[in-house]
Amino acid sequence: MNSLKTVVLGTGSYLPERVVTNDDLSKIVETSDEWIVQRTGIRERHIAAEGETTGDLAVAAAMQAMEAAGVTAADIDLVILATSTPDNTFPSTATQVQARLGITRGAAFDLQAVCSGFVYALTTADSMLQTGVATRALVIGSETFSRIVDWTDRTTCVLFGDGAGAFVVEARADADNPEGRGVVSCHLRSDGRHKDKLYVDGGPSSTGTVGHLRMEGREVYKFAVAAVTDVIEDAFAATGESAETIDWFVPHQANRRIIEGSARKLGIAPEKTVLTVDRHGNTSAASIPLAVDTAVRDGRIREGHMVLLEAMGGGFTWGAVLVRW
Repeated sequence: MNSLKTVVLGTGSYLPERVVTNDDLSKIVETSDEWIVQRTGIRERHIAAEGETTGDLAVAAAMQAMEAAGVTAADIDLVILATSTPDNTFPSTATQVQARLGITRGAAFDLQAVCSGFVYALTTADSMLQTGVATRALVIGSETFSRIVDWTDRTTCVLFGDGAGAFVVEARADADNPEGRGVVSCHLRSDGRHKDKLYVDGGPSSTGTVGHLRMEGREVYKFAVAAVTDVIEDAFAATGESAETIDWFVPHQANRRIIEGSARKLGIAPEKTVLTVDRHGNTSAASIPLAVDTAVRDGRIREGHMVLLEAMGGGFTWGAVLVRW
């Protein structure tokens, strides 16, 4: 039987023009560049302009990905947008992105798994393409977390930034894919018992407000290193891949210490790890596609490479995807 694989055709990203440095933040809250860098590895982040929305960022990243893939709106029949900061409670931001891009067939919907959103969205697209629900998908992670952080809380406001990243993926039969490119394995997890460690204290049904992000940083750090290691080991066991055989490790860009701690525990060499957290901060569901697009455009990630994607976010949710580029 001729099976299908979900192949990445092109990537794109977008960052708002405004850059906020750690020194800029030190004028707003009691902090310093040294304090932030030492604890997180973050030096700057991009912040959306007034009136610039998650949908705006998503459209810009999607257009770049479509150009890289050599496809038009008529070629896309599925749009999945991973976000925790939609433009409206409803309709989904994905449908508005779909309309703005001129895509008029297939389906579009938002997916909410916080910082794991892109891994969840790519897994969902892979399932839908393999079962024939769609043939070519636009998978986007886009966030404007600057709208939900508490800018008086120095422990959280220094961590987050805005941005968007996108993949164009298509279902390709083995006969047309002798190199074996595409998604190799997906592994998703969640555990809702940990809600109070990372959440937003608002919502339409609970408070009728947007709310602000709240986090127990030490608890999240401890859980993240263990959870990430566990799900990646599952991915390795399922595929026969290992820290030695992968070419690139592209983790969620939340905190340099978490990234380095996870890589060290797994035996992944530092030179295989793609890091953008210093320039982007934590862009939640946008962080993985942003980092991937950076590494694709600077020539690090190339066709044939085995790429490991990994994320962990509020919920808690976490997951890993292995992709043959």
